[in-house]
Amino acid sequence: MTGSADPARPPVPAGGRRSVAVVAVGGALREQVFGAESWERLLRRADLVLLDRPGDRAELAAALADADILVTGWGTARLDPELLAAAPRLELVAHTGGAVSPYVHPAVFDRGVRVTQAGAAMARPVAEVALAFTLALLHRIHRFDHALRSGAAWERAEQAPERHQILGCPVGVIGASRTGRAYIELVRALGAEVTVSDPFLSAADAEELGVRVAGLDEVLATSRITAVHAPALAGTRHLLGRRELALLPDGAGLVNTARSWLVDEAALLDELRTGRIDAALDVYDAEPLPTDHPLRALPNVLLTPHRAAATVEGRYALGESTVAEIERHLDGRKLLHAVGREALERVE
Repeated sequence: MTGSADPARPPVPAGGRRSVAVVAVGGALREQVFGAESWERLLRRADLVLLDRPGDRAELAAALADADILVTGWGTARLDPELLAAAPRLELVAHTGGAVSPYVHPAVFDRGVRVTQAGAAMARPVAEVALAFTLALLHRIHRFDHALRSGAAWERAEQAPERHQILGCPVGVIGASRTGRAYIELVRALGAEVTVSDPFLSAADAEELGVRVAGLDEVLATSRITAVHAPALAGTRHLLGRRELALLPDGAGLVNTARSWLVDEAALLDELRTGRIDAALDVYDAEPLPTDHPLRALPNVLLTPHRAAATVEGRYALGESTVAEIERHLDGRKLLHAVGREALERVE
């Protein structure tokens, strides 16, 4: 399979061999991802081999010898040609996260193994965090919090740049991805006026979303809040560099819950140090973010440790999506979240 098309496979004949699924997701994460109901459904459909050290290549190779399905998660060893050779029966790789490039080698597609991922389940929680960031930046909550916690006098703490409500606010969105669309739905429900920069967004889709389409420079220059939701591809490296960040109006806010890959962090830091703009970030060039990183000390920056998708409900949605795809595979039905070779272009 080289594209996204995913023809249905014939169902397992009655009385046939029961499928074997290797769940290469560590114990703690496994409990967070698979709720009781989805886990019971998985148990009903396959014999399970559980790996608590999914990064151990030797252990994974041994488990794959009789496997029809491989369930991957954060920390699973990449299925390269060597591991693939140890899995002669493998038909499906079901990833419990979004991007599959750290876990799947091109050889997997060469052999015709189906690949699916659960990224769609992360769109809503990440969009909610982006919305929370948006509201915090508009109302300067981060600045008030920083001032009060750092011991500033009340009169000084209450001083902040002008604050705004989201009703009627010009919001820019870079990338109408799944998460971008979920974010658009949320901010529009609160009355924001949204402009999107995305070369692949059709006029019909834009009309359905209720947004205006414009070029990147215009979105940056006319938005009070700009939220980044573009994919991390080779061509989007530092999509927002010094020139682009300088286009943001004074007092504007930048929200990034996508990838630090998209923003020149050094250029952003220089802009933030001037106090001209604010930012809310969940992603960084270096993770964990070093304790002495200058971003940590700036009063105009709101920081979270790359946890935007990690709600209880969001994690269980990943497991639900994964199990549903396995069921579709075993029933010979079309996968809803299949990916092809092009998915490996995402940079992680």
